[in-house]
Amino acid sequence: MWKKIIAALALCSLLFVICVNAQSADRKKETVTRLTDEEIYQELKKFALVFQAARDHFVEEVDERKALEAAMNGMLASLDPHSSYLNADEMRDFGDRSRGSFGGLGIQITADRGVIRVISPIDDTPAQRAGIQAGDLITHIDGEQVGGLTLTQAVRKMKGKPGTRVRLTIVQQGKEPRTITLTRAIIRVKSIKYEQKGEDKDIGYIRISDFGATTTRELREAITALEKKNVKGYIIDVRNNPGGYLTAAINAADAFLDGGDIVSTRGRDNREMDIARAKPGDLTKGKPIVVLVNHGSASASEILAGAIQDNGRGIVMGSRSFGKGSVQQQRPFADGTAIHITIARYYTPSGRAIQAEGITPDVEVLQSKVEVIERRRDLFSEATLLGALRREGDNRNQNRRNQQNSNNNESSDDEEETPGDYQLTRAIDMVHAMARMEARRADLAAAALARAAESAKAEEKKEETKK
Repeated sequence: MWKKIIAALALCSLLFVICVNAQSADRKKETVTRLTDEEIYQELKKFALVFQAARDHFVEEVDERKALEAAMNGMLASLDPHSSYLNADEMRDFGDRSRGSFGGLGIQITADRGVIRVISPIDDTPAQRAGIQAGDLITHIDGEQVGGLTLTQAVRKMKGKPGTRVRLTIVQQGKEPRTITLTRAIIRVKSIKYEQKGEDKDIGYIRISDFGATTTRELREAITALEKKNVKGYIIDVRNNPGGYLTAAINAADAFLDGGDIVSTRGRDNREMDIARAKPGDLTKGKPIVVLVNHGSASASEILAGAIQDNGRGIVMGSRSFGKGSVQQQRPFADGTAIHITIARYYTPSGRAIQAEGITPDVEVLQSKVEVIERRRDLFSEATLLGALRREGDNRNQNRRNQQNSNNNESSDDEEETPGDYQLTRAIDMVHAMARMEARRADLAAAALARAAESAKAEEKKEETKK
């Protein structure tokens, strides 16, 4: 009996020793206890005694499998919020989510000091429609406190048959707790949405909601379609994008780069494990890019933003990102169970750590509501004065100017109301400004070449005259 129990727990002990060492670098300098083989054996014997006492003397009959699974999950959960044990049912659920279609609420969560914190809601899901936001805390699920639940247990409680309901108690910063009832639905994650933005529809807007198996293909299709519209620049919106596959993030960054590093990963003792580099071929032909991020942008989103920022390829706007810069690896077992374990950290091309730091925007733009205090029809200048001189060489007739003034006066207040998405509005302005700067540089370069050519011709004429 003892030998069987100790043998069954040997794998747990080995994982524990490995994981304790792996977590130490993620925290402030802590003393790491290293045990001898004999000490590990004694601790395993103690664990077996605890298990036996619980099984034989607890007031109610103990589910032995659940008890052992809880022990393994507790060991991994003590390392960081992203390491966990998955039983066979949880592994099947994970497979459903990876395929991009599953039943639930559409919410990405993480464990945070005894409660569940929302990383971000997924677009067009019950969670988003209910007003759940990045940073919200979930304290109860169907009236049960989440303090005693593992992250995977909390996820399972929120999932269920489509059409059934679940009650969540939500705490938003600065507000009283509220309990909301959501109806579960089939969550189909569409990775990419795109359209043309701006008054002249000359800005390509690409929304990446997550980085999944189809992201690379969908992104290339979006860029191809927008390039046919001759857009002047791009906005890449990864706000409230909780991440996804590393390869999808690398491929997304590669689509906008013509070379350079994208991301590197480093394991224990800061050893570099891998580095990804962009291949030649920028699908957007070097057009201006603005990447929109916020505190719900995590993991793969931060890899994309960091690659664009560090390579000088574009501007990052919004608010500081979430700061999830660790790499998880799934290690399956023969019985259909598995563990997720953190094995490395992500670093941007310049060597900046993402973990717990996030991506700091080049231009911070907090989501805001802005009141317009002046209208176009109220603006005046020298040109609006009666009898004002026109600029030299301006052949526009007065009727055209009067028509413009008339159009301005007839514009409705609705046309000038500030759009609801302030960050996106500022991003559109930024892309337009960058495009104008690029056009101005091109014009100046062309003018300089023309002047040089004229000067050369003049010199040639002088030489011919001398002859």
